[in-house]
Amino acid sequence: MSGVVEAAVRAVNLLVPGERGGRPHDGSAEAAELAGALAVAGRQYAHERPAPEEVEELRGLARRMYRVFAEVEAGDMDAACEAANALMSDTGAMPVLARHSDEPWHLHFHAIDAPWAVGWAAAMATGLAVVLGSASAERLGLCSAQRCDRVFADTSRNGTRRFCSTACQNRTKAAAFRARRREP
Repeated sequence: MSGVVEAAVRAVNLLVPGERGGRPHDGSAEAAELAGALAVAGRQYAHERPAPEEVEELRGLARRMYRVFAEVEAGDMDAACEAANALMSDTGAMPVLARHSDEPWHLHFHAIDAPWAVGWAAAMATGLAVVLGSASAERLGLCSAQRCDRVFADTSRNGTRRFCSTACQNRTKAAAFRARRREP
């Protein structure tokens, strides 16, 4: 899966309120934290620190991306694809070859002059759409741990990932172990 899908996972998990690892998560990531988390996707705005209003705009778009993961988890691929299509439409996602300074030509999925949040969201929505339109569509999901609703993209070889992180997996396994020990 591409770097922009990983960036979508990171943006949703940072910006969307809910529960993370058994604790409330308010989704209040700061610009520096968000920029660092998104740098995984490569060149596109990789190290730009967004303005607070750009973070807020991406926060709203990330809530809509969360719906894509939730619909896949619920088994409703039609709703997941409709949500991805709406995001691509609303962000003006379209393929365009771009070149910056001395860098080689590369593919963007947003207008070259798109604002920071729209550019990221267009790329992320397109990455999610590519996954949804492939045999890997069911590899998007929500964490199976209790009191955690973070998203993940399963890149494991066998496609059996159920948790957003090793911490949630370990927490779940430890709870199951303790429950078995209490049984007579």
